[in-house]
Amino acid sequence: MAEKKQVAEVAELTIEEKLRALYKLQLINSEVDKIRTLRGELPLEVQDLEDEIAGLETRIEKLQEEIKSIESAISGKKNDMVNSKGLIKKYEEQQNNVRNNREFDSLSKEIEFQTLEIELSEKRIKEFTAQAKEKTDYIEESKKVLEERKGDLQLKKSELDDITSDTQKEEEQLLKKRQEYEQIIEERLLTAYKKIRKNARNGLAVVSVERDACGGCFNQIPPQRQLDIRSRKKIIVCEYCGRILVDADLVEEEK
Repeated sequence: MAEKKQVAEVAELTIEEKLRALYKLQLINSEVDKIRTLRGELPLEVQDLEDEIAGLETRIEKLQEEIKSIESAISGKKNDMVNSKGLIKKYEEQQNNVRNNREFDSLSKEIEFQTLEIELSEKRIKEFTAQAKEKTDYIEESKKVLEERKGDLQLKKSELDDITSDTQKEEEQLLKKRQEYEQIIEERLLTAYKKIRKNARNGLAVVSVERDACGGCFNQIPPQRQLDIRSRKKIIVCEYCGRILVDADLVEEEK
């Protein structure tokens, strides 16, 4: 009935029309929930994998930059060694032409200093080489993990795409219909509905009276309150769970 009936303007809706609109909105939202439940955690899993892949790629790139910096430092130390060896050779040649012991000793100290510089450079080169190897090994491990995660992402995306392609058209139609009903329900009532739905189990904000009880929390509803619900003269919520209540006949009429 309400499916084909053209909805009235917000200001013109009667209480009964508001109840019908709310119930229909609940049905639409429940269908959207089913579709999204079908997708399950896949969208989140895809996002997590994409984030992890981006993190791994950034880490690998950073390590590669660090290795370049280490290689540059090694190259610098090798140049220092070449310079020190050149100075040692120069000082040794000068020792052959010294005029006194003081000059010889001074040159010997310079040779000793440059020899220590060479030893220090060799030590630093070994340290840098070890660091570079450690980072290279870590890059290789990270690349293996990266390839695994990319494979996982491809599978998850494929699975998600299959589910999405099967349900996308249906969801788009439901969302369009939901928007239509949201536009005709007054803002205050719509806000209350959304708040109830957010806090309610299974997202049910509007439920019918079933066997004299609330269809949401299953607490008994007094006979007089049931009469008020059936009269459709005001919007009534369950005093136990806060859900909006509609009578069973309205539910049947909307099928």
